[in-house]
Amino acid sequence: MSFDAAVGVLVVVTGAVLVAAGVLWKGRAVRPLAPRRARSIAWERYVRALTRSAELAIASARGAAGRGEPAIVTVESVVRLAHERFGYEEVNRAHAAAALRHAYERGRCAADCMTDAYSSIQ
Repeated sequence: MSFDAAVGVLVVVTGAVLVAAGVLWKGRAVRPLAPRRARSIAWERYVRALTRSAELAIASARGAAGRGEPAIVTVESVVRLAHERFGYEEVNRAHAAAALRHAYERGRCAADCMTDAYSSIQ
């Protein structure tokens, strides 16, 4: 048996072992229907949607503000955007306020924005 044939057999056997392992485990490493995994993914999507809603609320408030006026961003606008854009029927105001505070601080909005997110802390 030549060296090339031995390498070919080794590659085929390794592939067969990987296929057999995949058939046996059937994707157990990341099962999308596992309840704990589903809750984790749902929470990540919820946080991402709230963060994006807060960023959109800040951007739209900055666009609506006149020259020299501060942009007024409310927690209610974040809740409304999460409902309209991402389809969340019920959004916890405390979560929306936290997302708005995070976006407010990350976006350096203190110079040109006002928000009620800090008065919404409970």
